[in-house]
Parts: sequence; C-alpha cells; structure tokens
Amino acid sequence: MSGLIVIVDDDAAMRDSLDFLLSTHGLRTSCHASAEDLLAAGVPPDSTCVLADVRLGAGMDGVELIEALRRRGVGTPVVVITGHADVPLAVRAMRAGAADFIEKPFEPERLLGAVAEAGSRRDDVGEGEAGQARARLALLTPREREVLDLLVAGDANKVVARRLGISPRTVETHRASIMEKLGSRSFAETVRLALRATA
Repeated sequence: MSGLIVIVDDDAAMRDSLDFLLSTHGLRTSCHASAEDLLAAGVPPDSTCVLADVRLGAGMDGVELIEALRRRGVGTPVVVITGHADVPLAVRAMRAGAADFIEKPFEPERLLGAVAEAGSRRDDVGEGEAGQARARLALLTPREREVLDLLVAGDANKVVARRLGISPRTVETHRASIMEKLGSRSFAETVRLALRATA
C-alpha cells in the first residue's frame, strides 16, 4: 500500500510505537498529538488512512475528529483504536463513518490489516449490499437480534444484560454466536454489517 498513514494519539509512547511499527513495514507516517493539531495542519492529500485513538485527552475525541473531517469534506478513511471498555464509543465512531476500530491489546497484523483495508475501502454501499446484509441478519435468533441492536446502539455489555434481564456472560455468549453466524472476523465488521442493512 502506498500513501501516507496519519497517526493521532495523545500518548507519546503509543505514537512512537505505531510510527515504528508502520515504518518498519515500509509505510510513511505523519504523527499528531491531538485532533486539533491534525485539523490545524490539514490532512495531506496523499493520505490513505488516519489512525486515531478514540480517546484523545482533554480535546476532541476520535469520534469528534471523524465528524470534523467529514464536515470539511475530507474522505480519508479513519481507523480508531479503543480500549475494550470503550466499545460504546467505538460504535459511535462507526456510526460517524469510521472504517474500522481495533480493540486493545491488538496484534500488529490486525493493525496492519485494518490500515491496508481502510486504504482500499470504498464508501459507497449499493442496494445489493444492503440486501445481502439484511439476509445475513435474518440468520440470527430474535434474542440475538435484540442483543445486536442494543450493542449497535452503543450500549455496553452490562447495560445490555440489565435491559434484557440476562447476565453479562450470556451477552458475551450471544455476541460470539452473532459474529460466528454473520461470518464476522471482528465486532467492527458486525457493526458495519448491521449499519449496512439499514442503508
């Protein structure tokens, strides 16, 4: 993959780590400590992907960064990185147009794959794809669909469990079953599929 990978993270050690990983795989990078810093500098036209932590300290978060970029007409795909507890925020990011999100801790191959896929991603979703997504969701049981709808709405596992009167462990079991039935390699794929079905 050619082009520039823009890294946005308020943690200097994580910025350096991401920069090192991508650089050692032959990718050019540009690093920024905040969303505001990136917006002030502008996204270079040869950028193929923005890689941003979903939590960026006291300023804008990763979701607000995506929204700000879209308002400016910047269509560069954004991959967000999130801690496991940040799944509701990551779902917001997907709804805002994130190409993918990666949960910490992640394997280097997962990050490199997400960056490569984002760089070649097409944003247009045709009616055929929406229909295929709806057909795949039809494989779910009514309870699995309830769980999925709440997760996609941004509810954490504990909130889903409380609302449905089941245990968080059962929510995890349903989530694993949903991903298996839909053929999703990650929860991000599952969210994308659910959103595509309503396109």
